[in-house]
Amino acid sequence: MTGTRFLDPTVLARIDNLELAARTVVDGFISGLHHSPYLGVSTDFAEHRPYMPGDDIRRVDWRVFGRTDRFYVKEFEADTNANLLVALDVSRSMDYGSGTLTKLDYGRILAASLLYLSRRQRDRVGLVTFDATLLDIVPPSAKHLELCLHTLDRRAAGRRGELAGPLEKVAEISRRRSIIVLVSDLYDEPTVVFRALARLRDRGHDVIVLHVLDPDELEFPFDGAAPFEDLETGERAPVVPAKMRDEYRALIREHCDTLARGLGQRRVDYYLAQTSKPVDFALFEYLTRREWLRLAK
Repeated sequence: MTGTRFLDPTVLARIDNLELAARTVVDGFISGLHHSPYLGVSTDFAEHRPYMPGDDIRRVDWRVFGRTDRFYVKEFEADTNANLLVALDVSRSMDYGSGTLTKLDYGRILAASLLYLSRRQRDRVGLVTFDATLLDIVPPSAKHLELCLHTLDRRAAGRRGELAGPLEKVAEISRRRSIIVLVSDLYDEPTVVFRALARLRDRGHDVIVLHVLDPDELEFPFDGAAPFEDLETGERAPVVPAKMRDEYRALIREHCDTLARGLGQRRVDYYLAQTSKPVDFALFEYLTRREWLRLAK
């Protein structure tokens, strides 16, 4: 397919253009996050789109027809189907990467792809970034895709992070029911993660968690004794990997299983995204599962 050469993580890392990366991922493989009826009434103009058979002729912009001799339909802010708000963790631990992409790079491409996909379906899109506090707030709008992509492009990994405070702020600013996608490595106790997301669910938001981890964090493949540094705190400790590999793998597996089980019980979608997977594969796998669950309800 056209554009598939951009879908491998090693190639995506060489694209210094998130809009291009998002478009190639989405246009190459993804069929849709949800169905959009393209219906609504509002006085807040958003954009034009080509006339399609079945469109209400009263929405044709005749002035544009007079200038171009082509039929275009007016789209308004309320014509969009839903709000999509991506909350991207940009704490210091997200700056780790054993391959070409760091977790933050991978998360940015995931976020950009979902924003591009959702906007293509006429949804309002918005973005927040956070570490221990909210750093960037782009409220959902039909006009904010470029601003979201620009914000993602310039935001680097920051300080030590936390979930509770920033997500409480997200709940406060998200007054309209939305699809809220959390992209994070979730380095916090599961009980803290559950509490942080509870307020969003209590307000009726559809919450999705994309848990981004590097393969090193799952397999601990290191050899030889060496000091290891905590990216969040800067603390260093001597480690002999061979002696603790099995215990580490069991602990990280238990952590992920606890998150998946607990979030599922709270009606929050959970997906573990490894940075070694092509971004299109991760999105397609998750969205296919989401659609299957929706149809099974």
